[in-house]
Amino acid sequence: MNEKTMVADTLTGINGELVRFGEMIAQTENKELKQTLKQFRNTCEQSQEELYQIAREKSYYVPAAKATQTEIDHVKSLFTSSTL
Repeated sequence: MNEKTMVADTLTGINGELVRFGEMIAQTENKELKQTLKQFRNTCEQSQEELYQIAREKSYYVPAAKATQTEIDHVKSLFTSSTL
C-alpha cells in the first residue's frame, strides 16, 4: 500500500470518528461525559487538520473550491434561525 492510499484511508477513518463523536455528544445527557467527548472530538479534528495539511503539501488532496459569500451566508442563516 502506498503512502497516498494510507493517508486517504486514515482521513476516512478520522472523518468517521468525527461523525460518531457528534452522534454521541448529541445523545448523552451526562454533562461530564459530553465534555469529555467534546475534548476527544476536538483532538480528533486537530489530527484531521494536520493530516489534511500534510496531504495538501504532498498534493494527495486537492481542497474543494472555496465557498462563495452567498453560500456562507446561507449556512449561517440555517444555524441562526434554528432552535439548536
